[in-house]
Amino acid sequence: MNNFPTSKTLLRWALILASFLIVSLILWNTNQFFKKFKNEERLKMEVLATAYENFSNNDLDIDISLEEKIIQSNSSIPMIITHENGNIKLWSNLGVLKTKRFTSLSANDRIYLSRQLTVMKKENKPLVVNIKVDEVNYSEIIYYRDSDLLNKLKYYPIGLLLILFLFGAIIYTAFKSNKIAEQNKLWAGMAKETAHQIGTPLSSLLGWVELLRLENANEETVSEIEKDVSRLNTIAERFSKIGSIPKLTEQDIVKETQIAFDYIQSRSFKQIDFHFITDNDNAIIVNLNQQLYSWVIENLVKNAIDAMQGRGELSISIKQEGSKAIILVTDSGKGISKRLYKKIFDPGYTTKRRGWGLGLSLTKRIISDYHKGKIYVKKSEIGKGTCFAIELKSISKNSFLSKSKDNK
Repeated sequence: MNNFPTSKTLLRWALILASFLIVSLILWNTNQFFKKFKNEERLKMEVLATAYENFSNNDLDIDISLEEKIIQSNSSIPMIITHENGNIKLWSNLGVLKTKRFTSLSANDRIYLSRQLTVMKKENKPLVVNIKVDEVNYSEIIYYRDSDLLNKLKYYPIGLLLILFLFGAIIYTAFKSNKIAEQNKLWAGMAKETAHQIGTPLSSLLGWVELLRLENANEETVSEIEKDVSRLNTIAERFSKIGSIPKLTEQDIVKETQIAFDYIQSRSFKQIDFHFITDNDNAIIVNLNQQLYSWVIENLVKNAIDAMQGRGELSISIKQEGSKAIILVTDSGKGISKRLYKKIFDPGYTTKRRGWGLGLSLTKRIISDYHKGKIYVKKSEIGKGTCFAIELKSISKNSFLSKSKDNK
């Protein structure tokens, strides 16, 4: 069993190496085919040049129909024939040599042919044809460029590499998604096991609280212990819900936020000035899981306290805008760079020396996945503070009241 990870790693590298060798072989084979095809085109043009030379030096008593057929059969390789001085004499693009005078062409056609001639001079070595007319010897030069098929073949390796790159990216994404799913499953399992393990001592603590009451212990002290035990029970319930779909019920988000806020305020630094702000005392009803939502508020408030280093001003404001409940958590801490607005919600990302980077990731998951809401950095300024915003869909009060009556 200890050798399993090593074997898996070796297999992965073996597959990568095999893929690399296959791609290299395909590219090498394509390159060799390209060179062979290019040489064949060169031989074809040399035959054509010989035929053209025989055609131009023809004797009236000699049959030159074969030479004419060879010249006219070239329907794939564009070429231009020039005089010794470089002036264009003939040109061919579709298998027929054009005999029209170059100077009689339109300006656009002359520019096009001149540009094609420049390309041909760069692509291939020209072929010189020696011609003799009336005992006068002169030369004509045949320029040509690669056929369209050869040009397409030239870009084939690039297309192949792009396809392989896309295929590799798909495999990598699938592998990464599978790995993340396995990690999430592991975390969910650990969380559920933690909740299960906490349950036993919690039951004992509740028994000790009742025993303290029977012993007439200080009621205020017992009450505070009971609150903390209740809090531990809430935490255990949170962990037990990780990895499963939580049950949502219609709740007043103002009230639930106030409860979570008050609990943290009573156990935080006295140098922090806390503010809880609402537009009015009316309830704002949303579909909510109380334990998970209180976890969200605690994470945001604790992050704000860390950002202020235990001293500053922290406020939570709640308002209703149309069909949305808006919760704003604002602090006077060190602020967040704009480029990190989205990154801070990624699993594992943290700016703390002892952090695991799970708090804001879980917060986003609770709001986005479980409550179908939104959480984001509304604004932040370095050295002045940050404002996080939560948006949840609210329920009309009339609907909430009618359901409450039906339940009664």
